[in-house]
Amino acid sequence: MTDAANTPLVIGIDIGTSGARAVAMDSAFGIVASGSSRLADFSADHRDPVVWWKAVQTALGQVLDGIDRAQVRAIAIDGTSGTMLPVGADGAPLAVPMMYNDPVTDTDILARIAAHAPQDSAAHGATSGLAKVLTFQSTPDVFRVIHQADWLAGHFTGLYDVSDENNALKTGYDPVSRCWPKWIDKTGARADLLPDVLAAGAPVAGISKDAAEAFGLADDVTIVAGTTDGCASFLATGADQPGDAVSALGTTLTVKMLSDRPLFAPEYGLYSHRIGDMWLAGGASNTGGVVLSAHFDNDSIAALSAEIDPATDTGLDYYPLVRDGERFPVNDPAMKPRMSPRPGSDADFLKAIFEGIASVEALAYQRLVSLGSPALRSIRTVGGGAKNPVWTAIRNRKLPVPFLPVASEEAAAGTARLALIGARSAGVL
Repeated sequence: MTDAANTPLVIGIDIGTSGARAVAMDSAFGIVASGSSRLADFSADHRDPVVWWKAVQTALGQVLDGIDRAQVRAIAIDGTSGTMLPVGADGAPLAVPMMYNDPVTDTDILARIAAHAPQDSAAHGATSGLAKVLTFQSTPDVFRVIHQADWLAGHFTGLYDVSDENNALKTGYDPVSRCWPKWIDKTGARADLLPDVLAAGAPVAGISKDAAEAFGLADDVTIVAGTTDGCASFLATGADQPGDAVSALGTTLTVKMLSDRPLFAPEYGLYSHRIGDMWLAGGASNTGGVVLSAHFDNDSIAALSAEIDPATDTGLDYYPLVRDGERFPVNDPAMKPRMSPRPGSDADFLKAIFEGIASVEALAYQRLVSLGSPALRSIRTVGGGAKNPVWTAIRNRKLPVPFLPVASEEAAAGTARLALIGARSAGVL
């Protein structure tokens, strides 16, 4: 164990779709301990808030067992964006939560939001937080309708009426004016059920006596406003300046960039989260690893990549998709895949797909700049595609900016960075 007097620590907790993770971080962003727990270890019902909390307790317990608990100065939590539940005044859940991807099917609710929400609001759509507030607000004895991260943070503070600007975005919060806008009233949503909103990374309150005793923590630990799991994953990479970007090369291609001004382009599904004095904007394409897996297995990709010269170009102009339709960086629901002609060589075909996805990535960042973002400064890459050096070289050829290593791919590490901000703001670090 390290010296408590010399090494103050903060803890970030991430609750995701399959489990909870926690990390302890020092003031130099070093991760000194980590823990994890699967929701399935407690129940097959991932909607049960008790299961969320058990997973958090387990992951946090593993971290605390690896450090001197007296070192802990602050804790922050992220959750899945759009996961919501109604609670009583004591924080007890009053109904089964609606998860981030659970749609509201009441067409009247959706019509009311569509009629009154500004076009650039993130509250549109059947899975929005606001639609879930309208669904839950008639629950008997409801005190607040809150986000997953709010509810978990409440276990540390005893407060179940506080949220953060990132989780609140899809519930209709206006991050530019920094308030719940008046148009929400016109939808029929009860304003008294909405939580107070703080900036991500702002101190919320001191840890409650019960929580301090339960986890063996000092009574002066500060609980800090968290964020969404998506924002936390971005922050974890170490990107922290306008123009810093993160490309996620998973099943789909997602790009995100820090901007010095907010970007809103609903036609591209693009919204901005406020983080400190910057804005996190991005979009998701339908291209990505899903195209690769439609044609090659992982072993074939590895073997064929060894035959590819990334410094040369095939001259093929692919826009790789597995089905019709694209939203970002091109908004065209009828757009057709462009993947012909197919070369005789499988290696050349794979190379052309790599080039095509890289071209879409480059276009995505050009789109962000055209919408008002700063010039692209650097790229960090996460996801399975980051592990292929040939693809990385092709991408770097089409995107001639520094490709930087990620500090961490753990969302909990991004949330820990917010805890550091909050600890410094509260004067406890």
